[in-house]
Amino acid sequence: MNPTNFFGELKRRNVYRAAVAYGVVAWFLTQLTTQVFPFFEIPNSAVRFVVIALAVGFPIAMLLSWVYEFTPEGVVRTEDLDPAQARSGQRTTGRILDFIIIGVLLLVIAMLIVGRLPFYRQTRESISQKSIAVLPFENLSRDPDNAYFATGIQNEILTRLAKIAALKVISHTSTQQYPSRPGKLREIARQLGVANVLEGSVQKVADQVHINVQLIRAATDEHLWAESYDRKLENIFSVEGEVATSVAEALKARLTGAEEQALEHKPTSSPQAYDAYLRGLAYALRPGYSERNTLAAVEHFSQAVKLDPKFAVAWAWLARVSALGYFNSAGSDVAALRETAKDAVAKATQLQPNLGETFLAQGYFHYYCEQNYDAAIASFEKAKQLAPKTSDALGALALVSRRKGEGRQSLEYFRQATEIDPRNISLLSSNGETYVELREYSFALKIYDQILEISPDNADALGSKAEIYQSTANLSEAATLLSRMRYDPSGEYFLLQIQQRIYERRFADAIAMARDAIATRDQPFRLKAIYGWTLADLKQFSGDTIGARIAWQQLRDEVESSRRQMKEERFGFSVLAAADAALGDQRKALAIVDQVQVDALNVGGLAYLRARIAVYAGNKDSAVEQLATAAHNPAPGGSGFSATYGDLKLNPVWDTLRGDPRFEEIVASLAPNEAKR
Repeated sequence: MNPTNFFGELKRRNVYRAAVAYGVVAWFLTQLTTQVFPFFEIPNSAVRFVVIALAVGFPIAMLLSWVYEFTPEGVVRTEDLDPAQARSGQRTTGRILDFIIIGVLLLVIAMLIVGRLPFYRQTRESISQKSIAVLPFENLSRDPDNAYFATGIQNEILTRLAKIAALKVISHTSTQQYPSRPGKLREIARQLGVANVLEGSVQKVADQVHINVQLIRAATDEHLWAESYDRKLENIFSVEGEVATSVAEALKARLTGAEEQALEHKPTSSPQAYDAYLRGLAYALRPGYSERNTLAAVEHFSQAVKLDPKFAVAWAWLARVSALGYFNSAGSDVAALRETAKDAVAKATQLQPNLGETFLAQGYFHYYCEQNYDAAIASFEKAKQLAPKTSDALGALALVSRRKGEGRQSLEYFRQATEIDPRNISLLSSNGETYVELREYSFALKIYDQILEISPDNADALGSKAEIYQSTANLSEAATLLSRMRYDPSGEYFLLQIQQRIYERRFADAIAMARDAIATRDQPFRLKAIYGWTLADLKQFSGDTIGARIAWQQLRDEVESSRRQMKEERFGFSVLAAADAALGDQRKALAIVDQVQVDALNVGGLAYLRARIAVYAGNKDSAVEQLATAAHNPAPGGSGFSATYGDLKLNPVWDTLRGDPRFEEIVASLAPNEAKR
C-alpha cells in the first residue's frame, strides 16, 4: 500500500476522527483525575496510573478503529461497511459518545482493579494528608543535662496531637531513632508512612524557655506552618496545646469540642512538678527494659506528685512504671513498688477517671501486679477506645492475650499496633518474641531482620536471632551473631554468650565469664542469681562436685536473704527451687514451684523447671514426663531455660537422659523442619 492509499484508508475508516475523539476524552479524564482525586486524598500514584493507561490505550483504540466500526446496527468490521456509509459523517457524534463511554468504563474498571491491589491499599491508607510524625526536638541548651526537657516537650506535643481523631500520629518510640534535623525528610516520611513532619528545638535557661517548631510537607519540603514561643517555665503548659491546635488547623483537621477542651487542659499548675514529670518521662520512654531507668522514673514521678498531689497524668505514669518494676523485681524493696502502683492507680482514677493514661495505668496494675488478665483487658480496651489511633493499648492487649494463651489473638493485636507504628522497635521485638514462644522461628527471624534494617547492630535483635539459632541447634550461626556483641558482663545478653559456651562444652571459658558477671558492680540481683545458678551447674558439669555443692548452698543463702529484705516471696523462686533440689530436697523445691500462680504462658516454663529439679534429684521418669509437657506448650524463658530442640540436644544438664527413647522422641518432636529431613 503506497502512502497516498494509506492516508486515504485512514480517512475512509474514520481513524482521524477516532484519534481526535480519543484525545478529547483523554484530556477530559486527565483533568478529572488531577482535580478531583486530591480532594478525596487519593494518592498521586493513582493519577499516574490513569495517565499511563490512557497513553497505552491510544494505539489500542486506533487499532480497533481501523478494524471495527460502531453503527446503529452494532459493531461491524470496516471491510464489510458500505462505502456510502463509510463516507458519511453522521456517525461521528455516536463514535465520540462511544469512546467517552468506553473510556469512562475503562477508568472505572482500572480504578477498581488498582484499588484492590495491596500496594495501593497500603499507600491510600498509610499516606494520608493528615498524617504526621513528631521528630525528636533538638536540645539547644548549653547544659546537656537539659536534654530531658526537649524529650518531654516533644512527647507532650505528640500526646496532644494523638488525641485528635482526624489525625494519624506516629508514636514517640517510632520516631526517636531519627536525628532532630534530618537531611532526608522525604525518605523518613516514607519509612514512617506519613505526609507531614513536625520538627522543633528547645532551649531552657534557668526559668526561661524558647521553643521553635515547624510543620513541613515531606514530599515537597513545603513549610506549612512555623512558630516560636518564649515563655517562663511557669507558663510553659499551654504551649503544647497551642502547637497541637495550630498543626490541626494547618492540616485542616476539624476538632471536636471535647478535643479542644483536652488540648486546653493544664495538667498541673506547678512548674517544679512539671519539671520532675518531664524528667520521669525521659527515663520511662527509653527503649527496652532497664532496672536503672525504671527506678529513676519512679523516683521522678514520685517527686512530681509530691509537689502537686492533683497531677493526674503523673500519678498514672507513676502507677505504670512502679507496676513494671514490681513485675521485674526491681530494686531492694519490690513489695513497696506494688503498693506504690496500687496507690497511684487509685489517685489517678479519683482525679481523672476518664483519662486514657488512667486506663492504661489500671490495666498495667491488673496485669503486672495482680495477674488479673480479664480486668487488664477491660481497662486496655477502654484506653483503646479513647485513643484508637495510638499503639499503646494495642501493644498492651497483645501482651495480655499472650499470657492467656491466645497466641493468634496476640499476633493480631501486634499486627494492628505495628500498622500504626511501623518502626516501633519495642513493638516489633515483642511481636518477634511471641513467634519465638510459639516456636515459629522463621517468622520471628523476619521480624528481627526488619528491626536490624531500622536499627543496624541493634543488640536486642542480634541477641534474639542468636537465641533462635541456639534453640534450633545452629551454633555456627549463633556464634557469628554473638561475635558482633562486645564482651560486657553487665550487658543484658551476656548470659546468652555464656550459654553458647555451655552448648559448645567450653566449660572453663563459661565459668570465667559467669564469675565476671557475678562480680560486676550494680548487677541487678535478679541477674546475679541466674549467673550463680549457671556457675553451680558449670562446676557440676566440670566434675567439681564439692565446688558445685558449695556454690548451690551460697546461692540459696543469698536468695533467701534477698527475699526477706525485699519482703517478696515470689522473688527468685526458680533459683531457690533449683538450689533446694541440687542440695537434695526435691520435695521442698517442688513445694516452692507449686506456689507460683500459673497462666497459659508459663505452663511450659514451669514444667521445664520441674524437669530440671527432677534431673538434679536423679528422678529420670519425672524429668521426661515434665519435658513432654514443656514441649507441648509455649517456650518462654530464653535459651537454657525453656524446652527447645537446641537446649534438649545440647545442654549438658540433660546428659543423664540421653539414650532414653522417651527423651529422644521429645527431642525429635521439637526438631526444626530442616533437621527432620
